[in-house]
Amino acid sequence: MHIMDSSARPEHREQLEAEIRKAHVICIVYAIDDPNTFNRLPLYWLPYIRSLGVNVPAVLVGNKIDLRGEDVTNQSLEDEVIPIMNEFKEVETCVECSARQLLNVSEVFYFAQKAVLHPTAPLYDSREHILKPQCVDALSRIFKLCDTDKDNVLNDQELNEFQRKCFNTPLQQHELDGVKEVVKEHQPKGVNEVGLTEPGFAFLHMLFIQRGRLETTWTVLRKFGYGDDLSLREDFLLPNLEVPQECSVELSPHGYQFFAELFQAFDKDKDGALNHTELDELFSTSPGNPWVDTAFPHSTITTETGFVTLQGWLAQWSMTTLIDYKTTLKYLAYLGYEGDTRTALKVTRPKKVDRKKGKIQRNVFLCYVFGAPGSGKTSLLRAFVHKPFSEKYQTTTELFNVVNSVEMKGVEKYLVMEEIGPNREAEILSSKQRLEACDLLCFVYDTSDVNSFGYVASLRNKYKIDHVPTVFVATKCELDLVTQRYEVQPDVYCRNLGLAVPLSVSVQKQQMADLYQILAGVAMNPTIATPGLLKDKAKDVWQPRHYMAMALTTGAVVLGGYAAYKLYKQHPNLVAQGAKNVTSTASIKRDNL
Repeated sequence: MHIMDSSARPEHREQLEAEIRKAHVICIVYAIDDPNTFNRLPLYWLPYIRSLGVNVPAVLVGNKIDLRGEDVTNQSLEDEVIPIMNEFKEVETCVECSARQLLNVSEVFYFAQKAVLHPTAPLYDSREHILKPQCVDALSRIFKLCDTDKDNVLNDQELNEFQRKCFNTPLQQHELDGVKEVVKEHQPKGVNEVGLTEPGFAFLHMLFIQRGRLETTWTVLRKFGYGDDLSLREDFLLPNLEVPQECSVELSPHGYQFFAELFQAFDKDKDGALNHTELDELFSTSPGNPWVDTAFPHSTITTETGFVTLQGWLAQWSMTTLIDYKTTLKYLAYLGYEGDTRTALKVTRPKKVDRKKGKIQRNVFLCYVFGAPGSGKTSLLRAFVHKPFSEKYQTTTELFNVVNSVEMKGVEKYLVMEEIGPNREAEILSSKQRLEACDLLCFVYDTSDVNSFGYVASLRNKYKIDHVPTVFVATKCELDLVTQRYEVQPDVYCRNLGLAVPLSVSVQKQQMADLYQILAGVAMNPTIATPGLLKDKAKDVWQPRHYMAMALTTGAVVLGGYAAYKLYKQHPNLVAQGAKNVTSTASIKRDNL
């Protein structure tokens, strides 16, 4: 603690103002034997400090208590000080002392320090004698996070877990009963037969504050990530995570476990899906649904009524983590992940290392989908997440991506497919960073449109992208095939690149030719579809089955989200050890959705 004395002389005014602006707390001393010095507190000193634009706590200190008679009671002191405290919210407390006899001197500095570490102003309205709205919101969020069974009551077990988290010690049963009795006496709706309700929880903290035990409430708030301004701290929401170049971020087994258990806790009707009300309740401890400006829930697996399933929920978080891991980190904190949120993520090996070893150890892959307007890109993406086919054409004007799991010989992987419209083609294909972020490119053309293939071929020839794995897809194969107006036909074009001929699919007829497994397989074994590696080799006649044969036998067996969660439930120690071995702390700024 650094203590600075000051002078009120006019010649020292500049130095005084400089010291006031640097202070974390200001003690204003008046003489108990001189009423004029007390009167100057509200008339001069407190307005003067305010005029400097300083917003720090103040402690009123009545010195020379040894010179005062015995006829002054605590009540009369309160009557004098309370009006000042009501008018000036920055005044935390008033302490009387004697510098000559060393009475209460240490208390002065104790309360000054306490005013900085555990201030009243952010928590409590002294004039209205109520908690401030931001404090109520913070305590409400903490209550919801501690209510693990989501019954809107803290039972004895939940109260003890809260006590352990905040103060590292459990409460005895008689102590728990005593707490509930105190609450019930003053706030009848604060307790029911199960335990402590949310109003009771808030009342308990108001009682702590009114009795001068602000450190109790501040300890709770800080344990749950709050700063002095009652907003969640930046280091709590976004701890440093280093992601080397060419690495990506995925959920670890612990991350999948957390999101799966969160889903199950809020699936109140146990129908295997989260309806709108359940989803709103789940995100009530956060700023809101992080995907409100995206295609969610149409971007993942849902029920026929449009409610996200557990499979779709985990897939959506897999996509979010891959594309914008910082959002996942924040929401792990918002939603109550226990411990270091970075343990819920893992940083993958660089892609170059994977390619050199011939083993892909990642679980989530990103595929960019290009094609002329009307070629069927959106239909391909919708089919991937089991959405019904629509014959009505609608131009995609906003970012549209989908995610689903793909099983590759018993191994679950997640494939993210992002549609790239004409307005974003140059941005993606000319960006080294964006191309490094993806695992493969999918070029789509309409077999019934004579100009469709020429669009993607010209697009591909315009940019240097031979180093990126590539798959061509011919859509609408249920319609009459037409000759493409291009210098070579699609089959020949692909063979010249050393690629397999285009995959023929029909979304309308649900004839998908194992498209999504092939895309995931190419992502796992990129050498089988990278033009720069293949077109100089002897020309083999590649067929789609070659993709499948090589894709299904490639890579290490790495468990994906839902499968990892199921294994965790059966063998938690095994998966936890695995997570420990592969998780690293690391961060690169990935392009946002």
